[in-house]
Amino acid sequence: MFIIYNLIGIIITLFSPFIFIYRIVIGKEDINRFTERYCKYNKTNIFSKTIWIHVASVGELMSIVPVLKKLEQNKKIKQILLTSTTTSSANIFLKLKLKKTTHKYFPIDTNFFSQKFIKYWNPSLAIFVESEIWPNMLKNLHAKNIPIILLNARITKKTYKKWMMLKNFAQNIFSKIDLALPQNKETFKYLKYLGVKNIKFSGNLKYYGEKTKKIKQTILDKKFKNYKVWCAASTHFNEELTIGNLHKQLKKKTKNLLTVIIPRHVKRSKKIIYELEKIGLKTETHSSNKKIKKDTDIYLVDSFGDNKNFYQLSNLTFMGGSLIQHGGQNPLEPARQGNFIIHGPHVKNFEEVYAYLKKLKITSLFNNSANIKNLVRKKLNKKISNSIVKKIDILGNVILKKNLSQLNNFIK
Repeated sequence: MFIIYNLIGIIITLFSPFIFIYRIVIGKEDINRFTERYCKYNKTNIFSKTIWIHVASVGELMSIVPVLKKLEQNKKIKQILLTSTTTSSANIFLKLKLKKTTHKYFPIDTNFFSQKFIKYWNPSLAIFVESEIWPNMLKNLHAKNIPIILLNARITKKTYKKWMMLKNFAQNIFSKIDLALPQNKETFKYLKYLGVKNIKFSGNLKYYGEKTKKIKQTILDKKFKNYKVWCAASTHFNEELTIGNLHKQLKKKTKNLLTVIIPRHVKRSKKIIYELEKIGLKTETHSSNKKIKKDTDIYLVDSFGDNKNFYQLSNLTFMGGSLIQHGGQNPLEPARQGNFIIHGPHVKNFEEVYAYLKKLKITSLFNNSANIKNLVRKKLNKKISNSIVKKIDILGNVILKKNLSQLNNFIK
């Protein structure tokens, strides 16, 4: 199977210049850095050993930021390399202002490039986050006796079934993982079937959230002081329209209502504005820095990394990706900021998280607009209790400590 996989990799490499040109045109590739995909770097790596962490995109990056910050405090570690596959994650990384950590794009997963990558960076430990499994990279890391950890591992039933269609190939790859730290019990079971021998259940890192001071007397506070604010976060196609129509109904009784929409992909912003204007809603964007007009209905956050600020202004949040067949987005960040969570029926990506929040009685299903209208009006003026937020924080701290303890066993 490796032969076929590598043949596909060679074909992709041959066509990659055209692929990258297209991705640059549509804004999904950095014209100044796409050569990193070919392991071409501007500077020589001066460190003999590197802790390497690979994430797919923004969600995975945000979940391991606390881990990155803790590892940076470890005096044994001189350099951390973080790789990802998206420009959005690269933009978020710049805001983190980490001292020991360098960001690069993950290379094309051919035998040649994976070997070249390993030779250049010489990692002493390779950490892959959630479901990032790259056969050539894992094979060549294993051949060099470099420990491989799958951190906050997540394997869905759908992904598991795909891997099991190539059972021998899958078990060959997964057996090379030295330690897997699954984020849920379902993943624990699937990893075992896939051939991972060392599995330690340490919990979902997304439960952890860094403490931040409440926003007081800031530009944002002043901007929103005359409005009743609620959020619709990580929204996907068509969900903004549903929220927009709900806003119209709510505003009949709550005249100073302002709905903050934070789309999952900010590049959709122009299209979202167009759709909302078609149903008669006035929209203002965060990037414009303009004063909110009296007739503004929707405040569209068209920037990265600002979600938490708006959760602090709000008492409830609708979590996107749940009204469509996507599987839902992570509701923990707004919950940690005291927000009640509204969601649609499709939350399979975070089933255990939603089950936990349901036990805390801080979630509600978006089943019909009449019920939701009443719920939004009720929750607009009251955050969830501090005792509930504290429970989430305590669980998050325990999970972070467990994961770090396992990682530290591999850091020399």
